[in-house]
Amino acid sequence: MHAFESKTDQEIAGFFAAIMAWGRRDIVIAKVDDLLKRMKYQPTVYVQNFSESDVPDLETFKHRTFKPIDIYWLVKGLQTILQEFGDFEGFWASCCQQAKEEKRNLIAVFHQRFFELHPETPQRTRKHLSNPEKNSSAKRLYMYLRWCVRKSDVDLGIWSFISPDELKIPLDVHVARQARRLGLLSRKQNDWKSVLELTEKLQLLDADDPAKYDFALFGLGVYPEFVNEEFVVNPEPF
Repeated sequence: MHAFESKTDQEIAGFFAAIMAWGRRDIVIAKVDDLLKRMKYQPTVYVQNFSESDVPDLETFKHRTFKPIDIYWLVKGLQTILQEFGDFEGFWASCCQQAKEEKRNLIAVFHQRFFELHPETPQRTRKHLSNPEKNSSAKRLYMYLRWCVRKSDVDLGIWSFISPDELKIPLDVHVARQARRLGLLSRKQNDWKSVLELTEKLQLLDADDPAKYDFALFGLGVYPEFVNEEFVVNPEPF
């Protein structure tokens, strides 16, 4: 996202970077760069003008279980969103309003609404966007929201439809492991219930910005020697 100045470019590039954040960091960065290069480093223009004649641009692209057909349908969804809402934040804001009215999870509504744009989207593509209503931790999408909503040296803070206090912790295996070591998380599964449990604990530390502890917990996984043994509740977390 930091490679672009336009808000919409940041939104689109960040979205693909987040949902593709799976595996070794250097490989993820290289694959995201590969995709953006195929978009001529103009993600907004590419999405807005995307047509069947552009399909060859996506041929041969692959990252883990992502295949050209998945990028195709994700681009089609984004294109419709830009046509109807002007930018990606407008769509998320609409999903947020619906989520509050229906008392549902924001990302669950986002998942539903995104694929309602093109009901013909194959099931394999739908699996690349998590759904907390199926007990997924939705780590990648909450990381994306952190990038867009929080304002820091890392997070751009380009969205204002929700505030940082409404964010949930992006729960990956490293964050979960350190949270268990420190006794902040009791559940064994890295699922949606664990996200709620850990976020509730982190809200006790800072109710206005619980997601910032993503940096601390991830950092402790890189430098575990910085944690005094007296604070370690589970030396060998399950």
